[in-house]
Amino acid sequence: MNRDKMEVILSKIKEYSRIMLFRHMRNDGDCVGATKGLKEIIKLTYPEKEVYIIDEDHSDYLDFLGGEDEPVADEVYAEALGIVIDTATEKRISNQKYKLCKEIVKIDHHIENDETQYGDYTWVEEERSSACEMIAEFYTAFKDELKISPEAATYIYAGMVTDSGRFRFRSVTGDTLRCAAEMLDCGIDTDTLFAHLYLTDFESLKFKSYVYDKMKITENGVAYVYISKKAQEKFGLTFEEACTCVSFMDSIKGCLCWIAFIDDEETKSIRVRIRSRFCPVNTVGEKYRGGGHDCACGATVYNKKEVSALVADSDALIGEFKATHEGWL
Repeated sequence: MNRDKMEVILSKIKEYSRIMLFRHMRNDGDCVGATKGLKEIIKLTYPEKEVYIIDEDHSDYLDFLGGEDEPVADEVYAEALGIVIDTATEKRISNQKYKLCKEIVKIDHHIENDETQYGDYTWVEEERSSACEMIAEFYTAFKDELKISPEAATYIYAGMVTDSGRFRFRSVTGDTLRCAAEMLDCGIDTDTLFAHLYLTDFESLKFKSYVYDKMKITENGVAYVYISKKAQEKFGLTFEEACTCVSFMDSIKGCLCWIAFIDDEETKSIRVRIRSRFCPVNTVGEKYRGGGHDCACGATVYNKKEVSALVADSDALIGEFKATHEGWL
């Protein structure tokens, strides 16, 4: 536990009367849960403080967690403490006005490299399963003076659940579960939360069937599928919904890596979701304009030739891993 770094962050929160919270573009359960959870903790503990989350990115999947604050004038940022959560690089911060803040705190759990260096105060733990786990740890470390509510705990727990694959990923530790227990003890309605997160409508099952029909498996066990813009329109999918297809391939015996390629009309690119078990694959993501965690990362390619090259690199990586390791399934 980085107690000294957490103490610095708490002192900065106490110092500033205005705090702006930021997260990554194409938001997910972790960055939304972490920012909204920390905002509620700060507001409950220090009701006199102004706390804002201003983010134009939107996720239909997370609508049940509520909306964000309305835009404010640039001058509002100028005397504020900015806290950027769950965002490895500056270019991925959704609201680029974070630069206007007087000081910047970075709280993150992604792998560090030369591109991830920013912020006046940083607390980065690559081994954490989620940024929400870090916010839960922050609350727990100072629970004698910080306040929390069932609503704040629900935000944080939702991010922990989604970013850890329901506590299945290798990054989950005893500390993860102890942090989750702290949130559960606050009185979370898990029935309603899991209904929002995991219930699906009948039409989406047709898309899952389509993925299983179209997916391919390489010689060494890389499962992959390409979701074109036409397919997205056929099933009435948002880009975010199309990206969920990567999880459909996570339980194929012998396939240690699974990849989804999704047409992205907004950026005129093909977004890539790469997942694995046993074998780290982040080096492949980094080679193709991306990166992330060792067994869960992203990339960007721009044509079918690059799609084929990424698949080939992944297949070679998995082939080498299988030849040099035992015990994989």
